Amino acid sequence: MSFPILSLVTFLPLAGAVFLIFLPKEKPLLLRRITLAFALATFLLSLFLAIEFDAAIAAPQFVEHSSWLGYGMDYHLGVDGISLWLILLTTLLVPIAILSSWTSIRDKVKEFHIFMLLLETGIIGVFVSLNLFLFYVFWEAMLIPMYFLIGIWGGPRRIYATVKFVLMTMFGSLLMLVAIFVLYAYYYRATGTYSFNLFDLYGLMLNPRVQSWLFLAFSLAFAIKVPMFPFHTWLPDAHVEAPTAGSVILAAVLLKMGTYGFLRFALPLFPDALERFLPLLAVLSLVGIIYGGLMALIQKDIKSLVAYSSVSHMGLIMLAVFALNREGIQGAIYQMLNHGLSTGALFLIVGILYERAHTRSIKDFGGVSSQMPVFAAFFLVCLLSSVGLPGLNGFVGEVLCLYGIFKSNTFLAVLAVSTVVLAAAYLLWMFQRVMHGPVVHEKIRSFRDMNGREIGFLVPIVIMMFWLGIYPQTFLRKMDASVAFLVNRIQHREKVFVRQDRRLDQPAGSSLESGSVSDAGIRFQEAGGRRQNE
Repeated sequence: MSFPILSLVTFLPLAGAVFLIFLPKEKPLLLRRITLAFALATFLLSLFLAIEFDAAIAAPQFVEHSSWLGYGMDYHLGVDGISLWLILLTTLLVPIAILSSWTSIRDKVKEFHIFMLLLETGIIGVFVSLNLFLFYVFWEAMLIPMYFLIGIWGGPRRIYATVKFVLMTMFGSLLMLVAIFVLYAYYYRATGTYSFNLFDLYGLMLNPRVQSWLFLAFSLAFAIKVPMFPFHTWLPDAHVEAPTAGSVILAAVLLKMGTYGFLRFALPLFPDALERFLPLLAVLSLVGIIYGGLMALIQKDIKSLVAYSSVSHMGLIMLAVFALNREGIQGAIYQMLNHGLSTGALFLIVGILYERAHTRSIKDFGGVSSQMPVFAAFFLVCLLSSVGLPGLNGFVGEVLCLYGIFKSNTFLAVLAVSTVVLAAAYLLWMFQRVMHGPVVHEKIRSFRDMNGREIGFLVPIVIMMFWLGIYPQTFLRKMDASVAFLVNRIQHREKVFVRQDRRLDQPAGSSLESGSVSDAGIRFQEAGGRRQNE
C-alpha cells in the first residue's frame, strides 16, 4: 500500500490541535509558534501532492480506501485535478492567516489556534473525500471551529452573524444529507450492496423527477455556501464580524467548498436535472454578479465592500461553471484560486489597517499612502489583482471564465463583463479615498508602515499572483484531464452503469434495457486503480 500522504495532510493539523491542548495557556508565544509549525509542515507535505500528481490521469490519485463504519461508510480519500489546487490553497493560506493574527488575538490564544487547526482539517477533508458520508462528516465538522472563531473573537454583532451563518448552512446541509441517503437507498435497491462511494453513485440511472429533487437538495447546500443570490445574506455579516484570520479563510477557502460541491457532486450526479434548472442557475449567478458589484459601490466599511465584492466574483465563477464547457469550468477552478488569493489578501490588508486605526470606515481615512508607502504598494498590487490587471492572476481567470460563458451564451457573456467594470469602480474608488488625498485625521500621521511579519505573510501571496498571471499552464495542465472527463460526462450524459443495470425508479424485478460502461468510465476507473496500487 502506498504511503498515506492524504491522511497525513488532512489530520496533521488535527494532531497539532490535540498537542496544543496539553500546553499551558500562559505561554501564548509558544502556542503561536507550535501552531505555525504544524501549519507550515502541512503546507510542505501538500507540496508533494502537486509535485507527484500525474496530469495525464483524470481519475483520483493518492487514493486511500479502507473499511470504516461498514454499510458503505468507508474511509475513501483521493485527489484529482479539480481538488488538487484547492488543497494547496488551503494549506498555503492557513499559516498566513495564523501569522496575520500574531498580535491581534490576545484573549484565549490557545483556544483560537486550536480552532484554526481544526478548521484546516475540516476543509481539507471536504476536498479529499470520495465517500459521500465521509464528505458530509467533514462538511459539518468544518462549521464548528468557524462558529467559535466568529462567535468568540468577532466584532460587536458576532453572535448574530455566527448564528445566521450556522443556521443557514446547516439547513442546506441537512437537506443534502437526506438526498445522500436517498441515493444510498436507490443504489442498494439496484445492486443489493451498500455504497456511499461517489463513483458507484455516478452510475445510477434515475428518472428526471427523482433527479430534480435530489439536485435541488444538493444545490441548495452548495448555493448557500458559495453564496449565490439570494442565499448570500449571511456573508457580509460573517465577514464584517469575523477576526481577520477568519475572514481570510472564509473568503479564500470556505466559499470554494460550494463551487467545488457543484463540480464534484451536483453536476455529474444529476446531469439531466441540471439541464432543467440551468437557466435559473445562470440567471441567479448573473444577478449575483451585478447585485454584489452595485452593493459594493455603496458600502462605507472597507471590509463590507470586500465582502460584497466576493458575492460578485463568485457569481462570475458560478456562471462559468454553468457554461458547462471545458473553458468555462477550467476558468472557474482557476478563478477560485485567484479569488482566494486576491480577496484573502484584501482582508489581510484591511486587518493591517484596522490594527492601526481601529476603524474600517472609509470616511475615517485619507492620505494613508504618505505615511505607509510600502503598505500602499502591497495594497495596490492586491487590488489590481482583484480587478484583473493583465500580468496578474485575476486576468487569466476572468478571460477563461468569460470565454467559456461566451461560447455558451453570448448575451450572458456581455452582461457578465459588468463584473470587471464594477470591480474597477468600487475598488479603485475605495483605494483613492483611503490612500490618497489630504490626511483626514491627525492619528494617521502616527501610523507605522508594515513590519517584517506583515511583509512576510503578504509576499508569498503576491508571488503567487504574478505566477498565476504569467505562467498559468503550471496550474492549468494539472486540472486539464479531470476537467475534460467532467465536461464529457455532463455534456454527453455518460454513465458508469451499476452492475445490475436496473433503473432505480422501477420496482425490483422489472426488466430494463441493457447498459454498458462507457469508454471514459473504464479509463477513469482503471486509472484510479493503477494509481491506488502504486
